[in-house]
Amino acid sequence: MDPGPDAPAGAVPGLDRLPAGPALFAGRRAELAALRAAAARRVSGRCPVLVLAGRPGSGRTALAARFARTVAAGYPDGVLFVRLSAPDGGRVPPGRAARLLLEQLDPQAAVPLPGTVEDGRDEPGSVALREALAGRKVLLLLDDVRDAGQVWPLLADEPGCLVLATTAGPLTGIEDIDPVILGGLDRSASGDLLADLVGGTRISCDPVGGADLAEACAGRPATLRLMARWLRGNPKTAVTDAARELNRVVGEESAAAGDGADGGTGKGGPGGGRSAKAGRGGKPPGTAGAPRKKEGPGTAEHEGGEPVAAEPVAAPEPAGDPSTWVKPAPEPAEPVPVPDNDPLLGAFTLVYRGLPTAQARMLRTLTLAPAQTADPRTASALVGCPAPEAAATLAALADRELLGAEAPAADGTARYRVPGRLYPRLVRLREQEDRPAETELARARLLERMVRLTESARALLDPADGPGPDPLPAALRLGTADQARDWLLGERELLLGAVADAIGHGDLDGSAGRLVTALLRALPLTGAAAPADLYRLHELVLTVAERNGRPRRASAALLNLGDLQVAAGRWEQAAAHYRAALEHARAVGDEPLCARALEGAAGCHRALGDAVRAADWYGRALGLRQSLGDHAAEARLLARVAEAHTAQRRFEEADREYRAALAVLRRIGDERGREAVGTALADLRERVDGGW
Repeated sequence: MDPGPDAPAGAVPGLDRLPAGPALFAGRRAELAALRAAAARRVSGRCPVLVLAGRPGSGRTALAARFARTVAAGYPDGVLFVRLSAPDGGRVPPGRAARLLLEQLDPQAAVPLPGTVEDGRDEPGSVALREALAGRKVLLLLDDVRDAGQVWPLLADEPGCLVLATTAGPLTGIEDIDPVILGGLDRSASGDLLADLVGGTRISCDPVGGADLAEACAGRPATLRLMARWLRGNPKTAVTDAARELNRVVGEESAAAGDGADGGTGKGGPGGGRSAKAGRGGKPPGTAGAPRKKEGPGTAEHEGGEPVAAEPVAAPEPAGDPSTWVKPAPEPAEPVPVPDNDPLLGAFTLVYRGLPTAQARMLRTLTLAPAQTADPRTASALVGCPAPEAAATLAALADRELLGAEAPAADGTARYRVPGRLYPRLVRLREQEDRPAETELARARLLERMVRLTESARALLDPADGPGPDPLPAALRLGTADQARDWLLGERELLLGAVADAIGHGDLDGSAGRLVTALLRALPLTGAAAPADLYRLHELVLTVAERNGRPRRASAALLNLGDLQVAAGRWEQAAAHYRAALEHARAVGDEPLCARALEGAAGCHRALGDAVRAADWYGRALGLRQSLGDHAAEARLLARVAEAHTAQRRFEEADREYRAALAVLRRIGDERGREAVGTALADLRERVDGGW
């Protein structure tokens, strides 16, 4: 048993972002050695890539985090961590992952808006990340990668960085990688892990029973931990009987799944054996096609003799063109499922059957949380119980190995996550045991809780902005403005995910709309609101408006999206948004919105150097403003039209428009505006008189 590396907290920036992992770590010395050997290889032109592949429950994330801690000292510029799959199987686009990593690397960095290009490597977030990594020594841990298309846009042209990717399947396509494949733990490590987790002398006094149980668990750490917890909850059950009970449950699930279920048939029940290919040296689904190395000097092996990864060898130098580093798959890979007859699910079934009713309901309902991550504030809303009770239930579920502990929130509140390996089964149980009305009510309570938390945070950050919302219960309350700011920034991804989930379902648009409004008011008050986040929110507003047939609100959302594109200097995309806003505004005859869209599009044409179109669109906006009696806007647009005429060398028309603008400004008493326009007119006349 190995208690883990003693890297001091804070010695390297970002170590606290890594998953905590188990308190004690068993085995995996060969795999750690293989990872160190692979990390020692150097690839010309880009950072090295390590791949750690293993079936769900094999402990690949824990091993990756442990390895990262052991080598972190060699990457003084920081450790970055991002998950590329959600527990529900959702695939995180590489552009979004790049923006999350960029925020970790430099919280003050200007995170670019999402791109519209098809090539993920050219997505603005990916480009910005690679530029930020230049000249730095950073370790990037990409957890639960689905396909190579998520990884290669993030590969920096910086040999001093290191990328470690974990996956349940192969990452075919990236050149010059040699995956380290995780099977089950060997017999010694499995026995040590069971003995420590079960406690007492039950394992040491029954070594044959312990070996049978490890065999039934296929040596996989997650299954071993679940069975150890089940044994602790059943102190009178013999270890041999535990193995027999697990095999029985796995057999029942195999029969229920049908004869066609995919799983092993080794000793210990369906899917329970540990053959050379499915046990200690087993490969994750889909890796059979990976090239197998020949045994020889410098090859790290499992106990069964199957090689894991080679020692450093001369790596072929890739071509300078980044497109040669990868052969992208035509379609994103599907998530690797856990078969119904897998011993992992058999162990889960045994533990789940022994849960108190409240804990079982909480566990099922947590599948509704955004990113399947919750704390007492959100969990209590989902099940409708007090926050202290929710905190105790969450801790109990984590103790039973049914939830994973996440990094605590900014105010120290404990946070937990539903493991992806259990998510599909929990969703099935929720659909079987909970009424649809209860599920919808839980989702509605969660959204309303998030609205109240966001509004209370806004009230703390800006007390002068009107009366605050009704105070929350003490256990849920944010105490200070600093806590409110940290909470908003720390939970930003979950809040945005909650909005996206609700709008995706389409049945809680009212609550989702209130949360969007609250976030649009609160996030800018933090001083760190990324335009990319505001862009996502306005996109969601647009989705709801178009779905509900509200063209005026859709037009307003498109105008906001256009303004964000203008601020980013993306004129063509902004012009497209303004034109779409114009169509929606025309549909309801909203002339102020039409004028706003026309002026925005004209400004884009002006920035792109198209003076003819700029003059046309400014002129159309001018006509609307004149009909509305908006004299300030009329004067501004007259000056813009004059500028467009000047760019076309139509000096007489420009002179006329400037004089018209001066007349309007004189009429409304705008002396500052008169001075600016008068200066522009004088400059024009001076240049014309000089032969321009």
